[in-house]
Amino acid sequence: MNSVTRRGLLAASALLPFLRGSQARAGATPEPAAGRFAPPLPGREILRRRSFPDVVLTTHEGKPVRFYENLLKDKIVVLNLMYANCNGICPTITSNLARVRKLLAERTTQPVFFYSLTVKPEEDTPEKLKAYAEMHHAGPGWLFLTGKPADVELLRDKLGFVDLNAQLDKEDKSSHSGMIRYGNEPRALWGACQGQSRAEVIVRDISFVIPREALKPQA
Repeated sequence: MNSVTRRGLLAASALLPFLRGSQARAGATPEPAAGRFAPPLPGREILRRRSFPDVVLTTHEGKPVRFYENLLKDKIVVLNLMYANCNGICPTITSNLARVRKLLAERTTQPVFFYSLTVKPEEDTPEKLKAYAEMHHAGPGWLFLTGKPADVELLRDKLGFVDLNAQLDKEDKSSHSGMIRYGNEPRALWGACQGQSRAEVIVRDISFVIPREALKPQA
């Protein structure tokens, strides 16, 4: 499958976990509505309103940031869930993402921002997340985020990191922490993959939302 076709599929299908059945397609403008209805919205704006609540979070550096305005808007991003005391897959995925960042820097001239959101904000203070970030040599361009529990839950739900079985989700909020989501916000292109995949595979997937002109020639 060529990159143009793959990008088109991402634009059409990656909206599903966000829009939950909406007929809108990312990057496409619906047919004009007649009569008293408001003008149609582009896919980017639909996503912003439905899936990216602009809640205030706190970075591992102790700085307040707005989720949409400061972190997503006009950027290419990678999102995942974690918590500092995780003894499961979180450290493995964090280490894997560190490798992904290194490979992306070699592949593209376009900045890609990484955001790791704790699922246990009541435990993970900025200081605790800072220690976790330093332990994994996160570096600039990778923020570890916490916030009010209600706001974190809202984001987890809107971003599709929830189990459709409400009881299972309540019992283990970190059950979807193995997934990562990535997207080109201005182009409304979004996708997802397993965080435990080989770093080279993740980089290949993320590359489908990076403008072709920003990709470096490969040997």
